[in-house]
Amino acid sequence: MTQALRHDAMRARNLALVLGAVGARGSVTRAALAEMTGLTKTTVSKLVGDLIEGGLVVETGAVRDGERGRPGVEIRISGQRVAALGLEINVDYLAVCVVDLARTVRLRRTQAVDNRAAPPVDVIARLGDLASAVVDEAVEKGLRVVGGVLAVPGPVDMISGVVHNAPNLGWRDVPLASLLRFPFPVRVENEANLAALGELWFGSGLPDFLHVSGEIGIGAGLVVRGRLFRGARGFAGELGHVVVSPAGPPCRCGGRGCLEQYAGQDALLTAARAATSVRAATSVRPAADTPPAGASRNVPAGIPHEDAAESAGAAHEGPAEAAGAARETPPPEMLLPAQQGVSWMLSRLREGDENARAACERAAWALGVALSSAVNLVDPDAIVLGGIYAPLFPWIGHMVADTLKARLGQMRGAVPPVVVSRLGAEAAALGAAGQVIEQVMADPAALLHT
Repeated sequence: MTQALRHDAMRARNLALVLGAVGARGSVTRAALAEMTGLTKTTVSKLVGDLIEGGLVVETGAVRDGERGRPGVEIRISGQRVAALGLEINVDYLAVCVVDLARTVRLRRTQAVDNRAAPPVDVIARLGDLASAVVDEAVEKGLRVVGGVLAVPGPVDMISGVVHNAPNLGWRDVPLASLLRFPFPVRVENEANLAALGELWFGSGLPDFLHVSGEIGIGAGLVVRGRLFRGARGFAGELGHVVVSPAGPPCRCGGRGCLEQYAGQDALLTAARAATSVRAATSVRPAADTPPAGASRNVPAGIPHEDAAESAGAAHEGPAEAAGAARETPPPEMLLPAQQGVSWMLSRLREGDENARAACERAAWALGVALSSAVNLVDPDAIVLGGIYAPLFPWIGHMVADTLKARLGQMRGAVPPVVVSRLGAEAAALGAAGQVIEQVMADPAALLHT
C-alpha cells in the first residue's frame, strides 16, 4: 500500500513537471521534455500519453531536433477540451467568463443588475442562471468546465468561503460558498486580489506591481515576484478604506473620509452629474477626440480641485469638503450600471465638460494621496490602474502620477510609474478563471483521476 501511494505521488509530481515544461515552452518535443525534466524518454512518453488522453496537451506537427535523428512531434497545451469558469459579483453587475487551458477566452457574459442590499441567495440565483447558460454553451463547443472561482467585492475567509463584510453590497458574514450550487468545485475570493492575478496572467505580466480596481468600491492587489500577497488573514488590499481625510464624508464601512468617498464610481459620477445639473447652461470647450493634457492645472499637494465642488454648492474647507456631492450616498435614480455610468462620463469628457474633468481630477488627487501611503508601505515597482480607471486613465493618470511625485519625490529617487490595465473591468473574472487553470497545471493528476 505504501509503495502504491509513493508511486502515485511520484506520478503526480512528474505529470505536473511535464505539463509545466510544456506550458513554459509553448511547444516542445518529447525528447526535449526528457532533457528539460531529467526524466527518461520512456517515462516522458508515458506521461505525455496520459496528458493527451486527458485533453490537457495535443500533438502538433513534426519538427527536427538538430540535424540528426528522426523528426520529433511537438506537444503543446490543448485549448480544445478543458476549461475554467470565472465568476464575479459586483455592486451593479454580474460577470461570467470561460477560459480554456491555453488561456484563450472562449465565452464572456455581463449582466447589469443592482445588487445593493439584495439578499445573497437572490444574487447567487441570478449568477447561477447566467453561469449555467454559459457553461451549456461551453459544452456545445466541446469544452469541459472543471472548476470555477467567484470574485466578490469584500474580504473573504479563504477556508470557509465566508464574506465577512462587503459594505457596498450590504453583506456581512455571508457564507457564500455554501450557497453555490455547481456540478464542479467553485471557490470564493476577493475581487481585487483576483483582478491583480488577472493582470499578472492575462495583462501586463509585470512581476511586481500594485493593481488598483476602481468600481463603486476600490480594492487593490499586491503582486510580489509573481505571487499575490494576501496578508496574514487574506484581507490585504482594502485601499478604498484608506483614509484620505479623517474629517471627510461618512463611508459605508463605518469610517469617515475613505478614498472610496472621493474616487469610487458613485462619488465620481455623482460629483460630475450634480455639478452638471446645477450648471446645465455652462459653456464647454469645443468637442475633442483626445483628452485634455491637464498640465496647466498645477494643484499643490494636499489641496484637491475645488471648482466642481463650488459648482455643486460645496464649502471650501479643505480636502474633506472637496468631495462636494459625494459626501452622502447618492439617491438610486442618480446611480447607473457600471458600463452606462462610465460611458456617460466618457462622453462628457470628450465633449470638454469642465465639471466631468474637475470630478476626475479631484478623484485622481485623492487616489494619489492614498497610493502615496501604499507606496511608502509596500514599495511596488509599478502601479496599475484597472476597473473604471482604465477607460478614464487619459483624464486621471497624469494627476495620480503628479500627486505621487509631489508627495514622494523628496524621499525617493524614483516614483513607481502609473500605468493602465489592458483588461479593465474584465480583470477579476479572468483572474478567477486563471486560478483554476493554475490549479490544473500544478496538479493535473487530480483532474485525470476524475
